[in-house]
Amino acid sequence: MTKTYQSTLLICFVLLTSSLFSQTISGNLKLITKQPIKLEGFNGLKTYSISSSTIDENGNFKLNYSKADYGGGYLMSTDKKPLFVILSGEDIEITGAALSYKETIKITKGQENQWFEQYAIEHPKREQALSAWTYLEKIYTMDTLFLVQKTPNQAIKKEKQRVKNEDSTFLALLPKDSYVSWFLPTRKFVSSVSTVAQHRREEIPSTIASFRALDYTDQRLYKSGLFKDAIESHFWLLENSGKSLDSVFVEMQRSIDAMLEKLITNEERLNEVTDYLFDLLERHSLFQASEYLALKVLNEVGCTINSDLAKQLETYRAMKKGNTAPDIVFNGDNFAPGYKSENSPKKLSDLTSKYTLVVFGASWCNTCAKEIPGIAKYYQKWRENDLEVVFISLDEEQEVYRSFVKDFPFISVCDYKKWDSPIVNDYYVFGTPTMFLLDNKREILLRPNSVNQVDAWVDWFIIK
Repeated sequence: MTKTYQSTLLICFVLLTSSLFSQTISGNLKLITKQPIKLEGFNGLKTYSISSSTIDENGNFKLNYSKADYGGGYLMSTDKKPLFVILSGEDIEITGAALSYKETIKITKGQENQWFEQYAIEHPKREQALSAWTYLEKIYTMDTLFLVQKTPNQAIKKEKQRVKNEDSTFLALLPKDSYVSWFLPTRKFVSSVSTVAQHRREEIPSTIASFRALDYTDQRLYKSGLFKDAIESHFWLLENSGKSLDSVFVEMQRSIDAMLEKLITNEERLNEVTDYLFDLLERHSLFQASEYLALKVLNEVGCTINSDLAKQLETYRAMKKGNTAPDIVFNGDNFAPGYKSENSPKKLSDLTSKYTLVVFGASWCNTCAKEIPGIAKYYQKWRENDLEVVFISLDEEQEVYRSFVKDFPFISVCDYKKWDSPIVNDYYVFGTPTMFLLDNKREILLRPNSVNQVDAWVDWFIIK
């Protein structure tokens, strides 16, 4: 290789490097010398490393970022107290004692970050003032002792409007082509849900409308650090809107429709949002909403769904309430402590009980280890009310399985095939524990989320 060729490669490498890392974040943190510092960016629900360095003995540091990192980022040192920064293509300079001492941090260069810093200081104060004036306004408009005081009431309304106008004016004056002109209003309503739900309930409809207007394929949102918060805050506000549960589910369906309308144009984002939202709804026991999401995606979306996610969603189409569950042949190791050996059931359809709870789990499942043994304390009560229990184990070792179920008073079955078990596949099980409550015709009555939910169902629908 000639020297000329080597020089050409070196120049190309330098030019390429400078084009990839054309912006810097530098500054001085005088209390954390000789410590590592790093910059992380956001990709949807995940963060990724952008740049890292070591603060020198004088507290100086310098990091790089590129146009590909356009959005939000976290600056972090060993104190693990991140500082949020706007990565909008500008060089940024920061001074302060340490990232954990937020009151000492000052943005000395970087206009968009200075706007963000100013708004981050002023907006919470305006929010507190609005909440206080709203509280007083209710007193002066609802309490007969103060209702006659027209002047204070008018002054309160005027001051509330002034505070709102001040906030709106700040946002309106931001350059339209700046990242903060999109980011700050979005961050404002995403972070306001708790205050709106508790103190300014008249703003719930407009806040929900703002959430429904969000485009989850928008790269600005994907890189903002608000992606996850937007999903969670949206459905938290719906759940805590004060409406009846039936009305809440209707509103959630409208929100799911609004989200999917844009997501169907981007398969990667569709899979990411659907996977997270489905899990969120399941964790909050909002099964009617998770079922709607599953069926909507499977039946109406013309995108390719990841195989694992598709299986997860398919359980709601194939195993939804009202469908008939497949019969289960009790192959492999099975125990039926409550039955004489000659009368021991050989399959699910042999059971004569009016109701059957089918439970999928395993000894290696931490939740199962807590939930499933708890069935034993309710089992006698359930049997007296004509409800049988069948536990399907996903264990792979005979000794482990038998040790786990040895004290169970109900039927247990294991074929040692784990996720490849025909029973597991027939029931579209993708996680443990999974439960199905069936009637004597194997019609699915309920997909319980916990043992306590089953017991509550017994109390409400059988014992009354």
